[in-house]
Amino acid sequence: MNQFEEDFIFGAATAAYQAEGAVNLGGKGKTYWDDYLKNQGVFDPSVASDFYHQYPEDLSLCQQFGVNGIRLSIAWSRIFPDGTGEPNQNGIDFYHALIDECLKNKVEPFVTLHHFDTPEALYKKGDWLSNEMVDAYVDFSSFCFKEYSSKVNYWITINEPWSVVAGQYIIGHFPPNINYDIPKAIQSMHNMLVGHARVVKIFKETNYPGEIGIVHILESKYPIDELPSSAQAAKNEHLVANQFLLDGSLIGSYQEDTMDIINKVLEKNKGVLKTTPEEFEVLTLAAEQLDFLGINYYASHFLSAYDGESLIHHNGSGEKGSSIFALKGIGERVNNPAIPATDWDWPIYPQGLLDMLVYISKRYPHYNKLYITENGMGDKDILENGTVADDNRIEYVFLHLEAIQQAISQGINVKGYFIWSLMDVFSWTNGYNKRYGLFYVDFDTQKRYPKKSAHWFKTLSSSKQLISLDSFNSI
Repeated sequence: MNQFEEDFIFGAATAAYQAEGAVNLGGKGKTYWDDYLKNQGVFDPSVASDFYHQYPEDLSLCQQFGVNGIRLSIAWSRIFPDGTGEPNQNGIDFYHALIDECLKNKVEPFVTLHHFDTPEALYKKGDWLSNEMVDAYVDFSSFCFKEYSSKVNYWITINEPWSVVAGQYIIGHFPPNINYDIPKAIQSMHNMLVGHARVVKIFKETNYPGEIGIVHILESKYPIDELPSSAQAAKNEHLVANQFLLDGSLIGSYQEDTMDIINKVLEKNKGVLKTTPEEFEVLTLAAEQLDFLGINYYASHFLSAYDGESLIHHNGSGEKGSSIFALKGIGERVNNPAIPATDWDWPIYPQGLLDMLVYISKRYPHYNKLYITENGMGDKDILENGTVADDNRIEYVFLHLEAIQQAISQGINVKGYFIWSLMDVFSWTNGYNKRYGLFYVDFDTQKRYPKKSAHWFKTLSSSKQLISLDSFNSI
């Protein structure tokens, strides 16, 4: 089997803060990133890929190269500069124009309501640890539904809760730059799920057209060897980073096997999860009504037991072999020499995607449908003769699409694939040296150049047939 169904989405993904630029234009308010990045003085997101001005060209390129779906996000602070209060008409109008341009180019918009960009005023009140933040997020989402629901068929409530909390409270490379506070991370994830569920409830009760889902980054976890302690470490990280969120999203409660591990991890880290019965009522209702689950997948991890204090070094430079990730009460990620990795130490393991899809289908058999909402390979692309010969990226995507086809052949309902990213974008912790796009961006001129992968993707989308790099080279 190498043929995709006719309605399969071949999409590409973006995020407002990483693509739009224009951080000070059109009445946009600050996010928690603006002053932080300015004070660091290392990366400047103020222009990024200039999607704010360049989106007509980018969406025209989508149509030309067979990209028939796009993930984009609405920058909360472009609509409500302070997170709450009076809406900004310039921001409202911008997203109307952007969505209209998607539809004009026959590119289905999948619109994310929160993609790592909490308005600064709400961040200062505690971000997702604050009930005020959750209430404001629900109000913002409700406003977006009223404003854009006649044009948008697919809504995503929140992008990657695990990545948010890992960055903010565990790795410490997102503001507020807290390290190893696993209890804050778990509490924040729960609060995000509650906000998500309240938004799903409003969407369904108001009978808006279209569908609504949530996106999780899901990385399969494997023991590095046959030791029971390694198996336990893999299980620990899987429960914290994957199963906790999936239980909350697809069941509406945290199952006994989930809470057994969560409580042990919290105990070892001197924390406790605070919940209310009312929260689980809305979580259960949302789980029953969820239209789809989005899966972002880049890598899987191999683990061994770890008894020491938490220790992390984030590889944000592409210096291969520099990563350290060891968490107290959970385990340590270790290199598997049999598995290739990117320069950023992300294992390239398509089997992990297939295993995750099978796991979801078995543990949560009532799910409706799945989209792979992000997948792709970051690399140090070099522009030569007006293009990039990114054969490694083509091979990477081919192997992951092959894994998706294997899942589909087993009866798993995967309805689309979105490559990260449409064009090269600003990276939260890598700036501009780690490129993912189908289209190379010269960040000095903002000129776009189709990479070899863009031409390959066009062939894939038009034929609905998975084509290898060797076969493509012979065309």
